[in-house]
Amino acid sequence: MGFVPRPPPVSHAATLSSLTNEPLDEPTSISRITLAQDQEEVRPQDIRTSVHNGWVMVRKSRIPSRAWNRQSILVFADFNNFESPRGSRSQRIAERDDEDLEDAGPLPDCVRSSASSSYSLDKALPEPPYNVFTLAKKKQLVYIVSLAGLFSPLSSNIYFPALGQIATDLKTTISLISLTITVYMVVQGFAPSFWGPLSDTQGRRITFIGTFAVYLLANIGLGFSNSFAALMVFRGIQAAGSAATISVGAGVIGDITTARERGGLIGVFGGIRMMGQSIGPVFGGIITQFLGFRSIFWFLFGLGSITLLLILLLLPETLRSIAGNGTLRLAGIHRPLIYTFSPPSDALIDRDSTPKKKLTLSCIVAPLKFLFEKDVFITLFFGSIVYTVWSMVTPSTTSLFQSRFHLNDLQIGLAFLPNGAGCVTGSYLTGYLMDHDYRFIESQYRTSRSIPEDTKLNKKDLVDFPIEKSRLRNIWWIVLIFILATAGYGFSLDLNLIALPLILQFFIAYTATAVFSLSSALVIDLYPGASASATAVNNLMRCSVGAAGVAVVQIVINEVGAGFAFLGFAVVTAGASPLLALEWFYGEEWRWERRERLKLRKR
Repeated sequence: MGFVPRPPPVSHAATLSSLTNEPLDEPTSISRITLAQDQEEVRPQDIRTSVHNGWVMVRKSRIPSRAWNRQSILVFADFNNFESPRGSRSQRIAERDDEDLEDAGPLPDCVRSSASSSYSLDKALPEPPYNVFTLAKKKQLVYIVSLAGLFSPLSSNIYFPALGQIATDLKTTISLISLTITVYMVVQGFAPSFWGPLSDTQGRRITFIGTFAVYLLANIGLGFSNSFAALMVFRGIQAAGSAATISVGAGVIGDITTARERGGLIGVFGGIRMMGQSIGPVFGGIITQFLGFRSIFWFLFGLGSITLLLILLLLPETLRSIAGNGTLRLAGIHRPLIYTFSPPSDALIDRDSTPKKKLTLSCIVAPLKFLFEKDVFITLFFGSIVYTVWSMVTPSTTSLFQSRFHLNDLQIGLAFLPNGAGCVTGSYLTGYLMDHDYRFIESQYRTSRSIPEDTKLNKKDLVDFPIEKSRLRNIWWIVLIFILATAGYGFSLDLNLIALPLILQFFIAYTATAVFSLSSALVIDLYPGASASATAVNNLMRCSVGAAGVAVVQIVINEVGAGFAFLGFAVVTAGASPLLALEWFYGEEWRWERRERLKLRKR
């Protein structure tokens, strides 16, 4: 049997001391490792250790590959504090060894050391952490990517109150200027299909830098635009730069969080990001009223520059093929500037020489294959219907409210506040709702399989976990409120009572954002390893369908009136809602089928 060289394992001193019954300040020798099931004895190994800053460094270890798997390593390596990063050479070899053992027979129930310590591999040994960042660190990163994601809705909505002034200044009509909204949404849908795969192959950080470089250049061009054609072109470039911030931010969250903690942080991500829905039109109205519409783009340029500086300074690379679970040492573009002044822990290890995946055309096209998966398509298609209806409510507000209530640019900006407040509230509260539903379904899952509450569920345990039910458990009443509010919105405009349509806008935005958050979290759960690409496909479908809706909403309103137009949109949503029932009942089965199909392809 051949020998496989291993990199030096690391164990916390207290853990190794408890395993060897020897003092911390003396070199320790583990003379024998015995597999309890078959009593196969491995020849004595001299594993010399030394204590360094509370960590035990184990050197010169060469163990037969079959005996030395990740479970064996856990005998003297405290993986609560340190994990061999995913994708590193040592972990790949260990995973291969695990597969060999599985082929040969079941894993041993326990491992015994010369110190007579016995550990159950299923219960006593902790699972490796998905990510070593503390919760506070994770929240800090979520706040940064949420600020970056703010620019997609902000750049779109800050523009709405200025439509009238732009049409007057460029000597054209509002209907023609509205085409710039359609162009923005179309590019917003397709751009992440490039940025998402780039993010999943080359890294989150470099993608953020690239998107903001494009975004800032577009705002400079918009600030100097003096024609409709220039406005149209630079709005498309602006969308190309801002749209991907959402999918890349979702990728960061997928890198550092587990499904159990993801719901709340997705809620924070969506809530901060959706503040653009609330403050965007207000700032747009104020700036347009007092400084002119071009000042909007200089404002966005300044805010974008500050955000890019924060990313360069504070955001480390999180892509797991580059950063592992946070234990790989970062270098070059992947290393934030703050590490120059405040270096990370010395416990980090260097990344091996395995080359990164290259960005190819197939990488860009591959995420589109997600749409051919039944569960993914259903989730995204229904979400796109809701997004389209909400998108038709938002840009039509300017013309509908100005004609009926005779508001100026500033007042129109303020009229968007209920919509924005609904977006923020819906995102935050839905995050808490997702966490609650996840815990509830997890409790049922444990009960049905007699899994103790104190047993941590690892990834293998979660293969048959009903993640679809944990995300869709409360979506029925959310969709019902959305349908009722949309059906009554158009008719409320004819009552000459401005408060009523604004209240309905709040509930439309609240429930629409809740659906977005639930569907986004589910898509990330279905494809955690390609979260940015999956979110990019989500964005592609929503924005493509939404752009078509925005292009025709004014035509429909002019033909049948606002009341019957929005009633028809509500009926379309109700007609699509049975798709959620299909996902509820068949989603887990479809996920199993995909998993088995992928297994066959790998053979």
